[in-house]
Amino acid sequence: MGIRSLFAKPFARRVVKKHQKSHGQAIKIQEDWLKNNLKKAEQTIFGQAYEFDKIRNYLEYKIRVPIAEYEDLKNYIDEMVLGSPNILWPGKPAYFAKTSGTTSGAKYIPISTDSMPFHITGARDALLHYVYHSGNATFLDLKLIFLSGSPVLEQKNGIPTGRLSGIVNHHVPGYLRGNQLPTYATNCIEDWEEKLEAIVHETINQRMSLISGIPPWVQMYFDRLEALSGQKIGELFPDFQLFVTGGVNFDPYRHKLMESIGREVDVVETYPASEGFIAFQDSTGEEGLLLNVDGGIFFEFVPTETYFTATPKRLMLSEVQLGVNYALLLTTNAGLWSYSIGDTVKFVSLNPFRIVVTGRIKHFISAFGEHVIAEEAERAMAEALNACPEASLVEFTLAPQVNPQAGELPYHEWLVEFAQAPHDIAKFQAALEASMIAQNIYYKDLIIGKVLQPLKLTILPAQAFINYMKSQGKLGGQNKVPRLANDRAIADKLSFI
Repeated sequence: MGIRSLFAKPFARRVVKKHQKSHGQAIKIQEDWLKNNLKKAEQTIFGQAYEFDKIRNYLEYKIRVPIAEYEDLKNYIDEMVLGSPNILWPGKPAYFAKTSGTTSGAKYIPISTDSMPFHITGARDALLHYVYHSGNATFLDLKLIFLSGSPVLEQKNGIPTGRLSGIVNHHVPGYLRGNQLPTYATNCIEDWEEKLEAIVHETINQRMSLISGIPPWVQMYFDRLEALSGQKIGELFPDFQLFVTGGVNFDPYRHKLMESIGREVDVVETYPASEGFIAFQDSTGEEGLLLNVDGGIFFEFVPTETYFTATPKRLMLSEVQLGVNYALLLTTNAGLWSYSIGDTVKFVSLNPFRIVVTGRIKHFISAFGEHVIAEEAERAMAEALNACPEASLVEFTLAPQVNPQAGELPYHEWLVEFAQAPHDIAKFQAALEASMIAQNIYYKDLIIGKVLQPLKLTILPAQAFINYMKSQGKLGGQNKVPRLANDRAIADKLSFI
């Protein structure tokens, strides 16, 4: 046992006990974060505009401070990007996390000196919970790889700016630096395909024990390793024990990744975002991710059926219920106020508070009133793959076809890239359809009423999604393919690849 793994176990015990205590006081801790964040930002431009000094409780906060999407805060953030201090949070941001926007172009999410430590401790605590519950810490003594964005940061009027994963790379604890891969020089390569090739050659002969990254990009890494070595990943890296992932629902990728590895490895799922570290898997035996209630964020939850109404219903943690689909709002110690992160979640446990991510509030299909969400699509795909166990998935998305050929009813089109196609396509398609009908009563009514015809499956060629992402300038890093959309912008581009 090495020095890292030796000290990790008692440290893990302390961290887990701290989180257990926090969740025993979760409601009070959340109320305290709201008060603390409001108090600290009282003298900012935003705090004065919304009279933070007069807010005494959550009810008054809801009355004074509206739900904000990025476009609602853009004028404030633009001032911050120009270098103005004390706009949303005291002083200037420590960083801007640059993300891709749909209507606003690039988004610049502020990270403060107050919020930055929680991005690091969130990821650390996920690993320490795994150490505590599994008893396994030996992976810390071998080589660890974090597939991330470039740590090279540009300057926006003196404020370092880049992808969140690149920013976090500057804060990897010193005790992990010695066995972290890839090298800094390789990590700085901007072109994903060139970077991937360099990572493969740096790691192919190393004793890799932990691999972390977004599943589709890790799959590209695995595919290249397997092509060069002629071995499954588990054979090439016999010490590989732990896969850490975040940013997307892991289940649709699990089968293909484990097939590439050639054996089962432990998986720890996390829920990081540029706006804050939201949740992490605290136990392999429980469904869902533990909400990070003491991480600088005050959480609000809006039932999705009210989100687009004139009076969305806003709830704090003490008011949530199991199984309800909520849009997630964050009030952070970096100066985001009732900020809609765009994700939807539901609670699978209230003691402690555990969530699963169900999709995106603006990524759904409701061209005919069916309101299909990502959670339903992902479950249908998982059930179809279970029905055809020989099949393995690379990626999928779906979209409505409102204008079919003459004489046809409209339908949902599923565009799927398989690593291994099912032997019986009709059986696979029927399983998808059966699952959707079972899950979504509105979809069922549309099928029975012959408003829609049954879904259609379009099998895409190899590399279709990689080529699509490359065409959009979003290959690698933290970028993800939307699983569904209410239009055909993605579907039509994929059809011509």
